[in-house]
Amino acid sequence: MKASNITKAIDKLIDAQLPVFVWGAPGIGKSSIVKQIAKEKDMEFLDLRLSLLDPTDLKGIPFFNAQTQEGVWAKPSFLPSDPDSRGILFLDEINTAPPAVQASAYQLILDRKVGEYELPKGWSIVAAGNRENDRGVVYKMPPPLANRFVHFEMEVDFNDWKAWAYRAGIESAIIGYLAYDKSMLFTFDPTSNEKAFATPRSWEYVDSIVKSGIESDLILDSISGAVGREAAVGYSSFKKVMKDLPDLERILDGSLKEIDEDDPKVLMALAIGLVNAARQNPSDEAIDNILSFSLQLPGEFAIMLVKDMQANGLDVEGSTVWGEWVRKFAYLLS
Repeated sequence: MKASNITKAIDKLIDAQLPVFVWGAPGIGKSSIVKQIAKEKDMEFLDLRLSLLDPTDLKGIPFFNAQTQEGVWAKPSFLPSDPDSRGILFLDEINTAPPAVQASAYQLILDRKVGEYELPKGWSIVAAGNRENDRGVVYKMPPPLANRFVHFEMEVDFNDWKAWAYRAGIESAIIGYLAYDKSMLFTFDPTSNEKAFATPRSWEYVDSIVKSGIESDLILDSISGAVGREAAVGYSSFKKVMKDLPDLERILDGSLKEIDEDDPKVLMALAIGLVNAARQNPSDEAIDNILSFSLQLPGEFAIMLVKDMQANGLDVEGSTVWGEWVRKFAYLLS
């Protein structure tokens, strides 16, 4: 199930306060989508790693109350206590926790309380973990615990990632390269011993590496350390293509109306670059000029360009060129 659909489902299940478990390979953004949901719903977000806890950390430490002559449990201070608060308690990497810790989470997940502690009514529980076949250090989840969740398995979807990458300001060359070779977005192989492999998370690292100002003679090795050598070389090669693109501002101001080019790498880089340029200058004139320019592009690149502009909230349908554009590419839209 792709991230955008999981997001829609979790959004509703949080309102119903049903515990949710998101399964998936490492680095694909499981925690990010839950954190984003909390932000959009204006809820607190508490990321709790059960693998770092002992069983008594959740249930509390027993002590003797001299006044009541009873043994009581000291409530854990890191769990939410404000009865009027709203939030998501995110139990990340829950299946890496030892079985004893998982067992102490049973009551919290099902009954919303553990020991003397009770989760405030405005809080929902979402958990996440890597799959057992991903060769991570995981413990098989006991059926009684597994049965307390609604389960989703998250898959990597390029279009979901691309929509996020535009919003996050990821470098154009990264988006363009992965649009050109989608297989490089996620190269995790559980049977391989490679330490560096490409995932949505590690491509975000590449964006930070590129923008860090690191010396040019160190850049390839640094990127290889994040996504692996093959992906790093492919990205570096693609970035050289982007450096040879025409001045995008000349397309936006209408002074450049066509180019003589049929290299798919160049056309892909050009389309991604134009979308980012239009995001920075979303004027009616700029959109008109981009659509006019796209009329001379091969159909598949013109379609991709316009769909990405629409996905980024750019008003292509209101352009004076829209009618002409639709007439030319209608056969590809049907």
